[in-house]
Amino acid sequence: MSYLDLYVIQNVPASNINRDDTGNPKVSRYGGKLRARVSSQSWKRAMREMFPTMLNSDELGVRTKMAASLIADAIDEKRPDLASDAEALAKAVLGAIGVEIKESKRSGSDAGRDATSYLIFIAHSEIQALADLAIQWADDEQPIDKPTKEMKAEAQAAFHGKQAIDIALFGRMLADAPALNTDASSQVAHAISVDQITPEYDYFTAIDDCASDDNAGAAMLDTVGFNSSTLYRYANVNIDSLHKQLGDDAATVQGVVAFVEAFVRSMPTGKQNTFANRTLPSVCVAMIRDDQPINAVDAFEKPVYPKDDVSITEQAAARLSDHLRELQNAYGQTPAHAWVMGVGDLAKTVGELGDVVTLPELHNQLKQYLTESFEG
Repeated sequence: MSYLDLYVIQNVPASNINRDDTGNPKVSRYGGKLRARVSSQSWKRAMREMFPTMLNSDELGVRTKMAASLIADAIDEKRPDLASDAEALAKAVLGAIGVEIKESKRSGSDAGRDATSYLIFIAHSEIQALADLAIQWADDEQPIDKPTKEMKAEAQAAFHGKQAIDIALFGRMLADAPALNTDASSQVAHAISVDQITPEYDYFTAIDDCASDDNAGAAMLDTVGFNSSTLYRYANVNIDSLHKQLGDDAATVQGVVAFVEAFVRSMPTGKQNTFANRTLPSVCVAMIRDDQPINAVDAFEKPVYPKDDVSITEQAAARLSDHLRELQNAYGQTPAHAWVMGVGDLAKTVGELGDVVTLPELHNQLKQYLTESFEG
């Protein structure tokens, strides 16, 4: 087996990028101390939103309850003469898989539309394949109200074609059709802060610009929770699993490189207009392993505390570098290859772990390494 490990140290100023049910930043306890936390789901969504800038849309999927509408639109585009039957055909082809369609209870323009009972991660290629199948059924005058066993098999087969890269990476679960589930080829850990945090609250007021002179005071009072932290982030990709699902060398290389780029550059969007917390990582370490992935979070079981002469980020980079070397020495698990990236002097701090590169260089060298691995 072959794995890619990614380790990131990223400083984030006052922010609330991932909220809990009270609207405050998510937290967790690690090493007995309160830490900032950003959920893996939040960061994976940010990554998926970057993928269209790096990958073709026909190589990606969409997570939605409106799969029936997407299939109906595809039917209408392919065969305008079936426009009046498109919705019924779309519902039939999804129903043949076992996916239940209900009337949407959402407000606005989505009210009353056909919707699945839960979110479905469906590839754009699968939407087209299901639309083609529905058109074939219409032309053959198949009984769409009561699909036959053969029709159900045809509908399931439409999901077993070329897999979307993001679905292969992040996985898919269809509760009504477990045979169509896809195991994720990647794992993304919840980001936690290397330092102990104290929740803070911003009390703010807003003034009515058009209020009369004798109506002084604020028109709105409220508070918003936030914290500042230096995050440790980790993710891995099972390269062999991804290759098996995609069935293509070039697509696998493309998927891994896009995953790295999106993991490093993305940022969840919570409260960004309020805090403008868009930062990039200070340190990134990428390692190819032939044995097993390794999360080095225990480097930060003891929180990092600020020092006047050494920043938390600098201390975190040193701890990460030391701990990865200690793990390598203790377990004899030497990476097949490693690259490190650091801003300023931080590149020297982690430089002994691998080849020092910029992100564009990492992109190109990782692509070359994987391509040669498949060719060999």
